[in-house]
Amino acid sequence: MCGAKAGGPDLAGVDVAGETIIQGSLTRDGEPVSGYVRLLDGGGEFTAEVPTSATGQFRFFAAPGTWTLRALVPGGSVDRTVVAQRGAAADIAIAV
Repeated sequence: MCGAKAGGPDLAGVDVAGETIIQGSLTRDGEPVSGYVRLLDGGGEFTAEVPTSATGQFRFFAAPGTWTLRALVPGGSVDRTVVAQRGAAADIAIAV
């Protein structure tokens, strides 16, 4: 069994109804990957960056809209587009 937990961090205690949440996990061959995930706006401009947790998870609180997640890991990067809506967590799995 791999050490990667499916999905993003636990949402216990988070007011999901009032937030726009983009979260998920970063893995390679089913195992969690240490790295960074950048949040880029619709024009490709840098907005934020977070390190992944020990289980490869990450989370952003953002405005509703279309965003790009850029996973930065040793050996390269991977982009994923996500549409985020207030009141729901957009859960993205990124395999590198």
